Amino acid sequence: MTNPSKHIIIIGPAHPLRGGMANFNERLARAFIAQGHRVTIYTFSLQYPSFMFPGTSQYSEDPAPAGLNIKVVINSVNPFNWLKAGKMLKKENADIIIVRYWLPVMGPALGTVLRMAKKNKRSRVVCIADNVIPHEKRPGDAAFTKYFVKPIDAFITMSQTVMNDLKNFDRVKPVRLVSHPLYDNFGEKVSKQEARQKLGLQLDGPLMLFFGFIRKYKGLDILLDAMKLLRDKGRTDIRLLIAGEFYEDSKPYDEQINRLGIASSLILKTNFIPNNDVKYYFGAADVVLQPYRNATQSGVTPLAYHFEIPMIVTNVGGLPDMVPNGIAGLVAEPTAESLANSIIAYFDQGKDHFLPGLISEKKKYSWDLMVEEILSI
Repeated sequence: MTNPSKHIIIIGPAHPLRGGMANFNERLARAFIAQGHRVTIYTFSLQYPSFMFPGTSQYSEDPAPAGLNIKVVINSVNPFNWLKAGKMLKKENADIIIVRYWLPVMGPALGTVLRMAKKNKRSRVVCIADNVIPHEKRPGDAAFTKYFVKPIDAFITMSQTVMNDLKNFDRVKPVRLVSHPLYDNFGEKVSKQEARQKLGLQLDGPLMLFFGFIRKYKGLDILLDAMKLLRDKGRTDIRLLIAGEFYEDSKPYDEQINRLGIASSLILKTNFIPNNDVKYYFGAADVVLQPYRNATQSGVTPLAYHFEIPMIVTNVGGLPDMVPNGIAGLVAEPTAESLANSIIAYFDQGKDHFLPGLISEKKKYSWDLMVEEILSI
């Protein structure tokens, strides 16, 4: 049954901001529009103060996405702005306000905006909670999250871990678990030969991909130790492509690479990867590595599903649920030895062994399903 047309507002990162969350929100807006709903995205005029942002830039150089109504409004550190933005949202009189929550420091701004918006007595608020308890903890996290959740009417989580964490703050409001939909807005997959030629890479030989911004919890240092073990086991043919921007000091990684003597096995593309180039990085790879120390869900996983590249993930958070062991890839423990053994096992079996299971699992990750769950909750 088709839902009657509704006015939907999405609050969260969007153009001119860049990154996975902006891509998600823009793709979600298009999913609602495709079903006949009217959508406005309220994004940030200031998302983070510069001292809190570890990358080179918060802003995209790509043109604004066509066909989307994006309002650059919310200043995360200005309380006067929160009141103004809240009044704007109140006047919008939307049927549903969807708000992304990923970092407790955003709680005061978003919690205040939503309190003001709900004074219209009409708008219902659905939170898509990426994280409730952050990977990197700071003073005030619990208080900020407690303040944020009060005006929320219902929650969507994309991992069981976040659903469990949410119980620390709310046990009454409706909550549903919905798989992170596919990132299908980065173009269609390309052949391995085309991808490697585009990136200037060696055309033959096994190649692994570590993709996304680099932070301690992502476990790149564990993977580097695993690369040394692979060399010790005689697997010098396996190379690792590291594609993503450092969100922390790169010096310890440089020192580790030199200490381990593995530089010849690595290809470093440690800058921000433009959206138009993402398909080449995944197309070049035989397998995607996610050696995380801890995780809720990961935006890298639905990217790998979209481009049909099997994965090796660690047994933390929601990763094993998204990548069933032996079906869409392999699950290792977050240790260098376990990762190295899983990498060898993967290449011994071959990519084609995992493709039927991966393609079957891929069918679970639907934007239409996300839309339906938000509308029905």
